[in-house]
This record gives sequence, C-alpha cells and structure tokens, in this order.
Amino acid sequence: MTEVSDAPAARRSEAARPPRGATGAALDVLLTDAALGSPVARVLSSPAEALSAGLRLARRPDRIARRALGLGRELARVAAGRSELAPRKGDRRFGDPAWEKSWAFRRVLQAYLAAGETVDGLIDDAQLDWRLDRVMRFAAGNVHDLLSPTNFALLNPAVLKETIDQGGANLVKGARRAGRDLAARRLPAMVDTSRFEVGGNIATTPGAVVLRTDVLELIQYAPQAKRVREVPLLFIPPTINKYYILDLAPDRSLVEHLLRQGQQVFMASWRNPDGDQGHFDFDTYAAAVLEAREAVAEITGADTVHLNAACSGGLISAGALAHLVETGELGEVASLSLLVSALDSARAGTTSALTNRELAAAAVAESARRGYLDGQALANVFAWLRPNDLVWGYVVNNYLMGKKPPAFDILYWNQDAVRLSAGLHRDFVRIALDNTLAEPGAMEVLGSPVDLGAIDLDAYVVAGLNDHIVPWENAYRGARLLGGDTRFVLSTSGHIQALINPPGPNSKSSFRVSHDLPADPETFVECTPVSSGSWWPDYVAWLQERSGDLEPARKELGSGAYPAVADAPGSYVHAT
Repeated sequence: MTEVSDAPAARRSEAARPPRGATGAALDVLLTDAALGSPVARVLSSPAEALSAGLRLARRPDRIARRALGLGRELARVAAGRSELAPRKGDRRFGDPAWEKSWAFRRVLQAYLAAGETVDGLIDDAQLDWRLDRVMRFAAGNVHDLLSPTNFALLNPAVLKETIDQGGANLVKGARRAGRDLAARRLPAMVDTSRFEVGGNIATTPGAVVLRTDVLELIQYAPQAKRVREVPLLFIPPTINKYYILDLAPDRSLVEHLLRQGQQVFMASWRNPDGDQGHFDFDTYAAAVLEAREAVAEITGADTVHLNAACSGGLISAGALAHLVETGELGEVASLSLLVSALDSARAGTTSALTNRELAAAAVAESARRGYLDGQALANVFAWLRPNDLVWGYVVNNYLMGKKPPAFDILYWNQDAVRLSAGLHRDFVRIALDNTLAEPGAMEVLGSPVDLGAIDLDAYVVAGLNDHIVPWENAYRGARLLGGDTRFVLSTSGHIQALINPPGPNSKSSFRVSHDLPADPETFVECTPVSSGSWWPDYVAWLQERSGDLEPARKELGSGAYPAVADAPGSYVHAT
C-alpha cells in the first residue's frame, strides 16, 4: 500500500515498518492458529481489540478529522485525475495495463488505495502498543485485501477480457471449481499437482537411505566430484515440511550444488507423525539429530560434521548443540549453518501478536487430543499471512479466469504438508511464548541447560529480507546470541526464495553479508553493501575453508554399520 506523505508511518524506514496486513509472522506461534482455526476469522470475530483501538483513537478526534479531510482531498484528486497514488512495486494484482491506461480503472484503483492509506493512518494515530497495533493491521489488511477490485469480476479488466473472449465459459468453469472447494472446505488450489512426482522430477539427486529410525531416515547422497572434502555436511530440514525444498529440482537444488563443489552431503528426512507418535517432543528430535550426526561420522570416518539446519530444524539443532556443550562433545561438530531460522522469537511478527497464553494452551490441548497438528491446517495459516499471493490470487485465477493453477515446484512442495507431533507442537509453543532459547538456562534439552552463547562454533546464518514467516530481524538477533564467529547473510528474498537461490547469469538475487553484527539490525542494513547474485558461492567458499583436505570420493554409499537400505528419496518423504 502506498503511503501518504503526512502519515507518521511515512517517516519510518521500509525495513523498520511492520508490514501492512497479514505479512510478517512468527513460525512457532503460528502453530496456535493452526490448531484453533483461521487467524483471520478469529480476529475478525472478536470485537475486543477493535473496541480497544477505537477508544484510543476516540481520544484524538483531531486526528480522525484530519484523516477524513485527507481522504476527501485525495478522492477529489482521484476524481479529477490528479492523484499520484500507485500500487506498490511488484504488486501483481494490478499488472494489467488497463489499471494505468484506463481512466475508469485507474480511478477505481486509486480510490481503493486511498481508503487503505486512511485506515493505515488511523491505526498509526491511535498509538497502540506493539501487540494491538499488529492485531489491528492484520485485521484491517485482510479486509482491505478482500475488497480489492481485482477480486470482483466486473472491476477486474483481465477478467472482463477473458469473459468476453470465452463467452462466459471461464466463469462457468470457475464456479464449478469454487463449488468443489467450498464443499471440501479448502482454499483454492495453488498448484497443478499432476505435473510433479517426488523422486521423479523433484527430489531426484541420487543417493541412498543409510539409517532408518522411528523419527527419521538418513540419506547419503552419491558424490558428484572425483575428490571430496574430508568434513561432511548434514542437513537438518524443517519439521513441518518435507526435506526436499533443499533438493527441489536439477539446477535448483542446494544439495546438488554442494555435491558438485566436492562436499559430502547427508540429509535427514523426518517421519510424518500420526497419533501413535504424539509423544515425539523436542528432546526426541534433538536426540535424532545427534544420532544422525554419529552415523554420518562413522560412514565418512570424519571426526567432525558440519550441521546445516533450516527453519524449525534450526531450533532443534541449536538445542542439540547446547547439550553437546554440557557433555563436552561440541568438538564433534565442525560448524553450524542456520537457514531462515529464528532462535530469538521476541516480537516475531504478526502471529506472535495474535496469540496469548490462553489461546496457546487451547491449541496445545487440541493437538494433544489428536496426537498431532494437521499439516494442511498449518499450510492454510501460512496462506493467510500472504493472502494476496496465496489466496486471492488463486481465487481470481481459478474461479474468475477459469484457469488451472500453475505447475510450480515450490508450490507443490508447499502443499505437500506434514503433521507435527503433539509433543513437539507443545514445546515449540512454549519456546515461542517465553523465548526460552534466547534466555540462558531457561530451558533444558536432553537434561542439559541451553546457553546459545556457549556454542562456540563458526556459524553461517541466512535470512530473507522479505520473509513472511521468520522476520529477518529475529534471525539476526538469534545469530548474535551464538558464541562463535558468525557470518550473517541477508538475502533480498522471502522465506523460500532465500533458500532456492541458484547462481547463474539470469539470477536477479542480491544479498548483504558480513561478520560485523552491530546490536541494531537496521545498522547492519545501512552499513553493509549489497552484493549481486546468489549467496550460494559465498557459502561454498566459507564451508570449504572449514572442510579439510580433498580426498578420493568413495563409490559405495553407507558402511558396514550403516548399510544402504533403499534408494533416495526414501520412504518417509512419500508418507501422507
């Protein structure tokens, strides 16, 4: 949403300003809403926050009058064709040329933007505390997104053109799809799933399962270089998604890229838990990480192993390392890499504002009753954090345009949801509410107190500037808690694109990187130059410096103690 010049928000930096609407979220507290239902419906059905905000704003009638007058003046400029309001750069809803060239559609768009600016300004004027400010922006943003003219057939020029071209057949096909989705109580489909097959055209890097436990399968990838580095790398993926986001497709796979650079690579593939695994908790997964590390060391003959953990896998890995500190075994790990992971969950975005202890307790009780948190419920909550991209865009495409959803590998992975065991759900919620990982001694893992500052390892931490799940500021503050030398990378991407960042001549990526991490995240942004391209080559160089000498690659996978039992991608990744 474009900002009016006299709004206090206009004086904030873009990075510091909380995102309008439903963007920006805390991964772990999101689990509350997944258990209790849509955060949108819950917030909009509860008038308490709106009443509180309204009372605060009522004490400033001068601000209300000022905003009303400002809206009237802007609408007059819109009607006269003199308004300069324009959608945010990259807002794909308004990509049709008619929004700019047609006097009628341009005025509809600018009136819509002016209304949104006014509501945004009123929330600023209310001077709410952090939590209530986020709640009100979330609710107002979702209503504003719902009322976008692009969501209505008669106000969307692209839909009108399609309707004329097809004689209305698009609306008939769309109505049928909408009816099926409503009957099934599901959001519009985001991807054509018929175009993808795990192990067929995604997750295809050759390898073998060399360890299978009740919690995970360990995949060893076949080397893709004649000589490999001595110190192997073990990936610990998120626990609420399947691992293959890190091995998505040829030339878009971080695993493949590292193998080609001579790295030995292993991957944990989590079991998709059901009610019988409801007791799996944080300690269960931390112990599984350490068991996988031991297997990697035995198979490769290495004394130490690199850990690379993504998203929620980073929390678990940090806890496991804290246990190794207490047992005097931290030397068994060569380095720690964290990808879009928030060890510090303080004020971690919109969802941490939308929950409280009572709601969290209800969510934990609900998942305990079932033994797990449903993966599709998680996916739905994620979607409502970016409703224009992940909900309304597909309403327009599927229902108004009458088209099939696209065939896109990232979206296929996104809908391939997994369940979260009740025990781990409970522990994640507690960590998020009390920020216990960030407080030395506030929690224990495997009987050992956690102190991130005692993890004296070189670390490589990646965050996404536009991440709507793990705010980059939280990832940054978490990086500063670690006790070793930390290299922080801020990619100009979102939660997923920060990971799928292959180098190449057509790469539009850029990133900031530095070992110097001042206390204020904004100072890091201001003082760190932007580098063009992917961060992957920087990571390869960093990793190789810490991976020992090159040695001939072995053709056989596994070992006597850990024989290969199945080809990659294994069986756990296929479980639904």
